[in-house]
Amino acid sequence: MVSSTPANRSSADRAPLTPADWEQAALELIAEKGISALGVEPLARRMGITKGSFYWHFPGRDELLERALKRWENQDSAHLKMALKADQQPAERLAQFVWRTSRQTLTHRIYVALCATPDDVRVGPVLKRVTSRRIKYLSAAFEELGLDPTAARQRANLVYSSYVGYLQLQAQGLVPDRDEPAFNDYVQHVIETLVDL
Repeated sequence: MVSSTPANRSSADRAPLTPADWEQAALELIAEKGISALGVEPLARRMGITKGSFYWHFPGRDELLERALKRWENQDSAHLKMALKADQQPAERLAQFVWRTSRQTLTHRIYVALCATPDDVRVGPVLKRVTSRRIKYLSAAFEELGLDPTAARQRANLVYSSYVGYLQLQAQGLVPDRDEPAFNDYVQHVIETLVDL
């Protein structure tokens, strides 16, 4: 069954695009091809619409990029808050973090793409805030497990470094993907090595 997205509906059936539609499409393009591929014309072609629709919502590409990054950051923050409220012990939350972040989902592909341009004045601050929040989440869980704040932060950095490295290797096809039999064994090994105290 084909989903009814703005790009695959006929002109007569197509509802007017919202800023959120453009932001989401921008994030998908960034995840697939990187920040440099984001342009009004290529994005409009990809969505099957004229670029005139874009200018109803955004003055230009930079404003779209800023709004798309804000959307991604807000979604990431909301997911982290849900994880913090989860009715799980800290060890379970940490294990779930490893399982979730080992799957190559859209948010992780966006993160990899953004990591390629950390010096971009629009990207760098977003990356730092997202990364800091995630490491703080990991540190808090390790403190709950009994590590002192310094040790908890160091362990959180190590787990997070493993996540970033895994995403890079996964993008190159050098580690098992979630559909491969070796994936579960790999993730379990990471948990036993880096999370279990």
